[in-house]
Amino acid sequence: MNYLTIALAKGRLARTAIDMFADAGVACAGLNEKSRKLIFHNEETGCRFFLAKADDVPTYVEYGAADIGVAGADTLMEEGRSLYEALDLGFGRCRMVVAGPPAMRDKMYHINNIRVSTRYPNIAMNHFYNIRRQTAEIIKLNGSVELGPIVGLSDVIVDLVETGSTLKENGLVVLEDVCNISAMLVVNRVSMKMEYERITGIIQLLKERRGPL
Repeated sequence: MNYLTIALAKGRLARTAIDMFADAGVACAGLNEKSRKLIFHNEETGCRFFLAKADDVPTYVEYGAADIGVAGADTLMEEGRSLYEALDLGFGRCRMVVAGPPAMRDKMYHINNIRVSTRYPNIAMNHFYNIRRQTAEIIKLNGSVELGPIVGLSDVIVDLVETGSTLKENGLVVLEDVCNISAMLVVNRVSMKMEYERITGIIQLLKERRGPL
């Protein structure tokens, strides 16, 4: 059978995406994050699913190991892969922001070579160099980027915020928005041409379940 292969980012996005595909009639029995199984087949729909680290989903899709993928727009922007962004799925909404101590609200505009800690160096560099036209030293961190300004590693951070509670608890505030983020459905460019009807059919079903944005 010629399966359509769908890669889902592990975590919160996967749980919602699994339910959304099931509601659209593209369910897959046993598909969940607790299973040790790596790939799940649905003979009836001709689809197979696998769960991957969020950062890897765009890679699987670009190279054709997956025809379709679901990942956050933040991951897609950071990875910069050649993909067809087919549909904003409307969940996993949050914001990418510049944040830091309140004193930086006005000061940040006048710092030469501002130091920025982030898990998203490409997004941060694009924002400061191309949007703000401000030189910046981008410092890549893999977790707890809020520590950067607290311990003096950086002046500000670029990170995702949903409620802002973590920033508040650490004495930081949002200084400016970078962009809005949500879960995206992406498609391999060759797959879109070769399996156009099947893929656009799935996109339409998901769009109907998603409703208007």
